[in-house]
Amino acid sequence: MIGTGKQAALDLCDFIDSSPSPFHAVNSAAERLLEAGFSETGSLSTLKDKHLVFFRRDGALIAVNRPKNAAKAVRVVGAHTDSPNLRLKPIVESNKNGWRSLGVETYGSILNNSWLDRDLGCSGRLVLKSKDNFIEKVCRLDKPIARIPQLAIHLDREVNEKGLVLNRQDHMQPVIGIEDGLGLLERLAETADVDVKDVLSFDLMLHDLTPSTLSGINEEFISAPRIDNLFSCHAAVDSLISASNSGSDFVQMVMLYDHEEIGSTSSTGAMGPLLKKTLDICSDDSTLFAEKSLMISADCAHGTHPNYPERHDANHQVRLNHGPVLKHNANVRYATDGLGAALVKLAAEKTSVPLQTFVSRSDMPCGSTIGPLAAASTGIRTVDLGAPQLAMHSIREMCGSEDPAYLASLLTNLLQE
Repeated sequence: MIGTGKQAALDLCDFIDSSPSPFHAVNSAAERLLEAGFSETGSLSTLKDKHLVFFRRDGALIAVNRPKNAAKAVRVVGAHTDSPNLRLKPIVESNKNGWRSLGVETYGSILNNSWLDRDLGCSGRLVLKSKDNFIEKVCRLDKPIARIPQLAIHLDREVNEKGLVLNRQDHMQPVIGIEDGLGLLERLAETADVDVKDVLSFDLMLHDLTPSTLSGINEEFISAPRIDNLFSCHAAVDSLISASNSGSDFVQMVMLYDHEEIGSTSSTGAMGPLLKKTLDICSDDSTLFAEKSLMISADCAHGTHPNYPERHDANHQVRLNHGPVLKHNANVRYATDGLGAALVKLAAEKTSVPLQTFVSRSDMPCGSTIGPLAAASTGIRTVDLGAPQLAMHSIREMCGSEDPAYLASLLTNLLQE
């Protein structure tokens, strides 16, 4: 159930800390759904036979609550489980100049400098031999096994005046040791209680070990990794749980995609088939295109930065702890249109949730979300909505501690009325 104020903020911190990778995020969501009475199915086709059910594949999850009577419309909350980070290359380790280092690729548009001088752990999944087949096992190593040390200012005297430039191949390789010894895969296998000889392959990534916390002089903020977009995943799952016993005549769905940060082009991304197939199973055309059908693309929004106000549209100031944000773009980088915005505004009025509006400066390009992709593939009217934050795509991000409760309350109403 949805908490209020600090309770919801602390619950979000717990959700983020339990989800260092998309695979962990899916597991965290699944645990909450199971506790709330949802059942898991291993096949999309069986979603039509149950009312409280979810399906997961890799780093994606879809959960459905179908009404007992004929559905009048569909309401979907979509979010994504992935965040920009550093991911391990197939050959994990190398030795250079006496140092043992990890081979990593940047995943998504990370703020390079934010990864320097951080204690880093490792998480993801291992794919293991199992007789004639294989199995996968989620793993995490919450120990400071890796670090990217910054170059001392004595060796780069003009860094503060000219800025820090990092080559991702040469300057972003984390060091893990000096002498030969147990490797990272051995450590992970040991932690996961498996034999490293059984490891066929893996999907592994690094994460910051600093726990999520309330911050600010009056705890007005949340300081955490992966706020973009675990904030929205947390709100989506909790709102579905809260709305599931409302007796609504909507098909209520949550779709947690993977790979949004790299364009959504994958089997579990927004350009993949999961949502469309589920909609085909759980609804019909009349339901899908009903006047009240709506998809909410839930993704974090840019709060107005106090030190860079000139980077924002002066008439669309966005403040932390002042409620969710409707995102607009004339070129449909966001999917919000007038009718969709009206449905959200009515829901905000009913729930007494404050609502803000974001639009980029006309001379600055804006990012995009799963919204336009999902709208194009399904035909459902879609709006882009999310909580405001600062430091987006940093290893350590920031949002308001009142906003988790605001967003979850608004999404709950949108799923059920």
